[in-house]
Amino acid sequence: MAKVRNRNFAAILALCAVLAAPVATWAATPAAAPKQAAPPTPPAAAQEPPRHYAIAMVGEPLYPPGFTHFDYANPDAPKGGILKLGAVGTFDSLNPFIVRGQAPFGLGDGMSLIYQSLMARSWDEPFTLYGLIAQSVQVAPDRSSIIFNIDPRAHFSDGVPVTANDVLFSFTTLRDKGRPNHRTYYSKVAYAVKLSRLRVEFGFRRDDNGHIDREMPLIMGLMPVLPEHDWKNRPFNQTSLRIPVGSGPYRIAAMDVGRSITYVRDPHYWGRDLPTQRGLYNFDKIRIDYYRDDAVALQAFKAGQYDMRRETDPTKWATGYDFPAAHDGRVKLERLATHRTEPAYGFVLNTRRALFADPVLRAALQYSFDFSWVNRHLFHDQYKRVDSYFPNSDLAAPPLPTGEELQILDKYKSELPPDIFTTPVTPPTAKNERQFRDNLLKAEKMLLGAGYKIKDNRLYTPKGAPVAFEIMLSDPSEEKVALNWSRDLKRLGIVASVRTVDSAQYQERIASFDYDVTAVKWYNSLSPGNEQMYFWGSAAAKEKGSRNYAGIHDPVVDALATAIPDARTRAELVADCHALDRVLMRGDYIVPLYYLGADDIASWRKLHHPKKMSLYGNVMEAWWAQ
Repeated sequence: MAKVRNRNFAAILALCAVLAAPVATWAATPAAAPKQAAPPTPPAAAQEPPRHYAIAMVGEPLYPPGFTHFDYANPDAPKGGILKLGAVGTFDSLNPFIVRGQAPFGLGDGMSLIYQSLMARSWDEPFTLYGLIAQSVQVAPDRSSIIFNIDPRAHFSDGVPVTANDVLFSFTTLRDKGRPNHRTYYSKVAYAVKLSRLRVEFGFRRDDNGHIDREMPLIMGLMPVLPEHDWKNRPFNQTSLRIPVGSGPYRIAAMDVGRSITYVRDPHYWGRDLPTQRGLYNFDKIRIDYYRDDAVALQAFKAGQYDMRRETDPTKWATGYDFPAAHDGRVKLERLATHRTEPAYGFVLNTRRALFADPVLRAALQYSFDFSWVNRHLFHDQYKRVDSYFPNSDLAAPPLPTGEELQILDKYKSELPPDIFTTPVTPPTAKNERQFRDNLLKAEKMLLGAGYKIKDNRLYTPKGAPVAFEIMLSDPSEEKVALNWSRDLKRLGIVASVRTVDSAQYQERIASFDYDVTAVKWYNSLSPGNEQMYFWGSAAAKEKGSRNYAGIHDPVVDALATAIPDARTRAELVADCHALDRVLMRGDYIVPLYYLGADDIASWRKLHHPKKMSLYGNVMEAWWAQ
């Protein structure tokens, strides 16, 4: 594919490292630890929790004990053939766990072909893990610790068994030398203990309020396991083209650095009959060819040089696949619906600016974007309007609050606008020019009623300042949409200039909140957690580099966002998300844009996939050739 990466495949967080000491306990770096009285100690054997085959973030696992395969995998899929994929860009390293270098698809984000994690994620559930390298887990009732019991059958591709030493090596290496996200998460580990050759325990730090991050047991379950014997005498934080040793279903057979890489199935793969692996990884070979740009990659696909392409450009999907093989059935064009949370994409209004601190102006601007025109003329009616911070999922707030969500909002009734209980918070719509003109008239009426004035076709604030701002972009492809919005804002007397800056300047200005309006995306999973405070919390509004781009500073939002990671059941989590979503949408912090809500896949006829898609959409690991 032109861009084969898909969030379905990018599920594994890396972790790893070694403190080669003869003692049984590896302690977390003291300097990275939050203040606390004393590190916790492992529980005595008599206190060990029961063993479980799976762990869910909230609620119970979907699949019961003894399940044979995931429903989105075909256990009878034939093995064999070759899958050829295309990617745009290049690669220069086979070490995917560090910031330096670019790893190829299959090692970095994407399918985990070489390195495996302790547990496998099910794409049929918001966030549930099942046995892989770890055959079972034992989790403390308060989630303050987790024990991983390693499958005695697990071994690396060179035949060396996977042991607790490899797990501890992986943890300490990634904590100390891995990517920043690894270091951040693993600094929450208070202790790591080798209980036996095949058993490892991790205990987690409490924050200043005594809370445990309930997601940490699952984060540790997603830790990839590196072979200590293959890494221990080599520098970890450097790029490398050495063929890696892993425990996964494939090995690297050949590569032309920066141009192509070929993986072959390991005939001795230890986990091929596990329920989490059955029906997956069906090709004998997987080859990825790299192209300099997407236009070249598309032409290569049409010529049959690779087999499958995920199209992310709606214009190309609508107009770029008019070629003989698509007409006669040799190429299939499929729009595969998903139920994953799509990115919350919009023009963010920076409330740190005095202009956008006014909620009336923010509310009026909701009427100024003509989504229907943009979708029809620029994107061939391919998109849906973002109407939530959790679009395309059950976490999106319904039209009006009911049930448990209503009970939550009632607690803050005196601090919320009354119409949040009676009026949907979805953005205004307009199917044609007449309706859009009516929307602009509503916006004008709101502004004039709040003391704004129009003089010489220019809008002025109640204090007499002209209403003007800059829309800062980093992606030139967003310019058409921004310019269209700017033209419509002019009809309200608002001057909005559009400026596209280079990536370095954009990152600097974004990190320091130096912008009026910019286009951003928030990526939420179906199992949101602590990141919600980083997105919307008052503390994050003051923290440079945070993702609270709008500068939201609202105690109600703080309370609702804090409640989400503490949810114990799925129903409780959904209600918390509905309440937060409704309050955020009512705050008019963004002018919502659009999302697709599906995976557009073009594939040559030899490829097949199961009839049932996962909750998260297409899972490439489940395809086969026939």
